[in-house]
Amino acid sequence: MKRRDAAVEGIKTVQRAPVTAVLAAAALLVMTACSSSDGAGQSAGPAGSPSASVSGGSASPDGEAKPSAPPAKGSVKVVSTLTEGLNSPWGLAALPEGDLLVSSRDKGTITRVDVKNGKKTEVGSVPGVSPGGEGGLLGLALSPSFASDTYVYAYFTTDSDNRIARMLYDPKRPVGQQLGAPDTILRGIPKGNIHNGGRIAFGPDKMLYAGTGETGETGLAQDKKSLGGKILRMTPDGQPVHGNPEADSVVYTYGHRNVQGLAWDSEKHLWASEFGQNTWDELNLIEPGKNYGWPEAEGTAGKKGFVDPVEEWRTKDASPSGIAFAKGSIWMAALRGERLWRIPLAGVKPSAAPQGFLEGKYGRLRTVLATGDGGLWLLTSNTDGRGTPKPGDDKILRLEVT
Repeated sequence: MKRRDAAVEGIKTVQRAPVTAVLAAAALLVMTACSSSDGAGQSAGPAGSPSASVSGGSASPDGEAKPSAPPAKGSVKVVSTLTEGLNSPWGLAALPEGDLLVSSRDKGTITRVDVKNGKKTEVGSVPGVSPGGEGGLLGLALSPSFASDTYVYAYFTTDSDNRIARMLYDPKRPVGQQLGAPDTILRGIPKGNIHNGGRIAFGPDKMLYAGTGETGETGLAQDKKSLGGKILRMTPDGQPVHGNPEADSVVYTYGHRNVQGLAWDSEKHLWASEFGQNTWDELNLIEPGKNYGWPEAEGTAGKKGFVDPVEEWRTKDASPSGIAFAKGSIWMAALRGERLWRIPLAGVKPSAAPQGFLEGKYGRLRTVLATGDGGLWLLTSNTDGRGTPKPGDDKILRLEVT
């Protein structure tokens, strides 16, 4: 099978009706009667398993009570454009007082956006960032102890690898010098022109999770000694965590092609979005130690030893990047699909078929972040070399969801 290259991924393919949604509908009747590349934040058992307690971070639960199944149909309203004129934005993180930090993939800078008036202030740059292809300054996350340690974490590409570093943030320092020197906590994640992964988020267990890519070398995804094509779990210092599948490894799950979305639902289940190749993009329920199939499986394969996705989309309709949880649903930003997908959940199963919103209205969508009050921040991605920028791109939008 040939790798989908950037040219193919940049072309604008009908979504297969999710089997899980059909099964959910059938079950309801019974109860009543008795991907792709870049698209050219528990009661017992290991942390992160469906019965385990893992937690929050930059894509954390939005503080709702444990929900019943959300309505089959919902709505999204863009209530405001917070800011515009962003250059190749990628990562997004909310400061305790609500202002946002956004990374520029190609410039290697981090900018603070005032949520009251949209004012942009560059707080600093990350030394050593080497942009190119799908690499550069990617995901951002705040320390779970940010109030005391003020650490901002960043995932970025260098000349030799992808790595994760943390930097002290001091808003009292001069503009452009508010970030301290990077302290690298993990290095050696494979880099490539494509499939660098890049999403990072702290869970409610206060451990750091990272989604990585296999850089187009598909064999890395099944190699447990490689950090490519994985979801990683580590301490805030970058060390393996007690309860990981292997005690001396940060590898949490494997068999991934390119993970750019991580989020926890209100029951603390970990979800991840993943680019497919030519056929199926995926939303996966993440369980420690499991094999998610790539390159042997893409989408639902039903093969022994591999975990099938909970939902899947034709690559033309998705190419998913960031995800978030709000109002009982996973919300998934689609690059090539140029829309925001809603996947309503009942526990670990979809309660209805996915819905797409904002199709084609704002172009490529990179990151979605829960606001904490049931709404969403949505980051566009049209100035990354693959989109078609319009006046004002790129933007951060404020969404109201029901």
